[in-house]
Amino acid sequence: MKAIAVFPGKPDSVHLADLPEPSVHDIPGGRGVRVKVLRVGVDGTDKEINAAEYGAPPEGFNYLVIGHESLGRVEEVGANVTELRPGDYVVATVRRPGSSIYDRIGAYDMTTDSTYYERGINLRHGFLTEYYVEDPEYLVKVPQGLKEVGVLLEPASVVEKGIAQAYEIQRRLRVWRPRRAAVMGAGTIGLLATLALRLRGLDVTAFGRNPRPSLNSDLIEAIGARYISTLELPILEGARKYGPLDLIFEATGASPVVFESMQALGKNGVLVLSSVTGGDRKLEVPADKINLEFVLGNKVMVGTVNANREYFEMGVKDLAQAEAEYPGWLGRLLTHRVTGLDNYRDLFNKLTQANGAIKVFCEVAEP
Repeated sequence: MKAIAVFPGKPDSVHLADLPEPSVHDIPGGRGVRVKVLRVGVDGTDKEINAAEYGAPPEGFNYLVIGHESLGRVEEVGANVTELRPGDYVVATVRRPGSSIYDRIGAYDMTTDSTYYERGINLRHGFLTEYYVEDPEYLVKVPQGLKEVGVLLEPASVVEKGIAQAYEIQRRLRVWRPRRAAVMGAGTIGLLATLALRLRGLDVTAFGRNPRPSLNSDLIEAIGARYISTLELPILEGARKYGPLDLIFEATGASPVVFESMQALGKNGVLVLSSVTGGDRKLEVPADKINLEFVLGNKVMVGTVNANREYFEMGVKDLAQAEAEYPGWLGRLLTHRVTGLDNYRDLFNKLTQANGAIKVFCEVAEP
């Protein structure tokens, strides 16, 4: 069975590996579900793992099968599986539980363990392969009507988690009703965050670097949000013009934008951070002013990365609503398709070099 893998710690080691086909009996207690992989999205995480920035193989292996954004179809279920049946479309969650109390209650994305397990990222093989077997606990059913766009569910789950956490935190205010929001970044996460906030009725301003018109700006404006190029209107000026901003979702991958977003946030606002930044960049910021305004303005900053089953299920609802309200919009995010695992070089070339790419994905088999 083919799979796309890397040798963690070795830069640019992506290669085609050969694995034995899994069986439903690999999961104990008759709880195995065998899934045929249809599509797998790739993103900056896969690029960084191939660059040997992080990632570790499962025990007993010297390679790691990558790919964490999956869509598959159930082919076989174990004797004690009642939640799914052959023919169902599913997306697998990424994080797997460890030993902390949060892992034990299903909030494994909030683990306090120093070692964590993520399929396709750390200590567990991912989904860029032909088949995988999983416990139904970690499989989220996707309606047939979403089979063409279901590969977007994993990134959507990160957005859902961030927004849900913002609302949960602000329950402290009793009457928090956000009206205006901003999204920093117009990539896959930024577009999905703009969508999720629009579906909740917020007035949304999305900030990106590139001037309009572009596919990204067109997508944002097609759902009733506004797109602002920071080359034409800086973030702080945009916040003054279109604020006060009750919620900001930051998804640029650029740490300086985080500090600008902290200054742009309105009173009683929440700043959600989804960027995972590396390196040792340093910059000068008005630290006293930021601190003072956060304290006096009752502001909150919270991070979102990875997600548990709850947020995947929220994502299914939002993707279904989006297909109903904005038919075809989600499909336009799937800009670069690579057919077949054999073409892994093309997959990574598109991920790193393709102009105008929003979501690059491998079509392993027809949906």
